[in-house]
Amino acid sequence: MSTGTRCGRVVIVGRPNVGKSTLLNRIVGIHLAATTSKPQTTRNRILGIYTEGNDQVLFYDTPGIHAETPRLLNQRLNKTAIASLAGADVVLLMVEAGQWRDEDARVLAYLQAVDVPVMLVVNKVDKIAHKEALLPYLAELGDKFEFAEIIPMSAFRPNDVERLLNVIKCYLPARPFDYDTEEVTDRSMRFIAAEMIREQLMKQLGQELPYSLAVDIEHFKETPGGADIAAVIFVEREGQKRIVIGTKGEMLKQVGTQARQRIATLLQQPVNLKLWVKVKPAWADHPGLLDQFNLDHE
Repeated sequence: MSTGTRCGRVVIVGRPNVGKSTLLNRIVGIHLAATTSKPQTTRNRILGIYTEGNDQVLFYDTPGIHAETPRLLNQRLNKTAIASLAGADVVLLMVEAGQWRDEDARVLAYLQAVDVPVMLVVNKVDKIAHKEALLPYLAELGDKFEFAEIIPMSAFRPNDVERLLNVIKCYLPARPFDYDTEEVTDRSMRFIAAEMIREQLMKQLGQELPYSLAVDIEHFKETPGGADIAAVIFVEREGQKRIVIGTKGEMLKQVGTQARQRIATLLQQPVNLKLWVKVKPAWADHPGLLDQFNLDHE
């Protein structure tokens, strides 16, 4: 790249369900990361590349940092998020407007040793009914840490996202781009397809068993006429398998239809999607299976 370019790594951290993945999707302009109203939807560090003019920002969406549990899956989620801080040029600590929980404090504790600018992104301000309460809330958060910036916003408002981007650009180091200007992620469509299937499972199944699910793409082939995808949904017990399949297969059919439409939109071509459900007892505690399901373990 020519001189005068700026490029920086921006890591988005926070407790589960504060809107990190929604923000990433809004910035890159495509549905890259799975988003649901359920905590711990994100299970990997996902790179979204934003390039405009002489600026390239590498946004890393991370799993929500939460209280440790004995399960290996949960331990890996926390380790992935914390390890992502290494090499960051800027860190975005995202919180939900009007709230400060123990898990928010847990995330902030990990940032005490960070020696790069940390911006506090206060998301979901559009949900605050009494706006006069926002200023004292922001002042209280400002006393907790020496934030480089405090930015109240809603990830659903384009003007707010643009304002955040303009602030971030001021902190980018001067260096060549890391990626070509047309790239938006380093993740494969195979990985993204698995994320879209898991997203629909979590949305359709409500609170019944979203954390006991994993998706493995067994076949992925793109042709000029469309894409053929075969995926296996893994659960831990037979009863969970029956829930995923649903009465007369209706739940699995609904999940497949919604996921197929998502993937087809990303690929901009027709998609043939086949889904199966298999039982793998205690897969969330098995290192080999977590590797197979693309769960980061940094």
